[in-house]
Amino acid sequence: MKVLGLLRHAKSDWGQSDKRDFDRGLNARGRKGAGLIGKHIRDHGVKWDKLVASPAERVRITLEEAALDLEPEWDRRLYLASTDTIFDVIREDGGDADALLLAGHNPGFGDMVFELVSPKNENDLFDEAKVKFPTAAFAVFELDIDDWEDLAEGCGKLVHFARPRDLDPELGPEH
Repeated sequence: MKVLGLLRHAKSDWGQSDKRDFDRGLNARGRKGAGLIGKHIRDHGVKWDKLVASPAERVRITLEEAALDLEPEWDRRLYLASTDTIFDVIREDGGDADALLLAGHNPGFGDMVFELVSPKNENDLFDEAKVKFPTAAFAVFELDIDDWEDLAEGCGKLVHFARPRDLDPELGPEH
């Protein structure tokens, strides 16, 4: 069994219209959300062996604020990646890690929920994550594989899903 974590970047700063998308940072709410989800990831109990991340500025700042004590391996392919590309990154970059954490973007990360979880493994967490994979969301999948190269559609079960608003209601959509 392998464990895969997906961390979407925190809320970006749309006020930075003078910057290209790749270079946008986080707004204040995003920084707070990244810090909260980072503490949650550290306390969650999975010992992450490897972190592979998009080099986009909002992902870099999310990881700085999250303070995961894990040096990222930057992979440009994760910037706005499709699920096919995310699968390729996992297969190629997973190496001998048993627990691999990726940090990146939607729509690819949200779509991975549908790609990894077969109908027989759908559960309440899946029902939450399929509706929306919001900024700074963190998902953990248990994958029924022994090697990252064996990653295939439907091989996983979503075993954990958390959003900043779950940790601090002030970060919810109504605020």
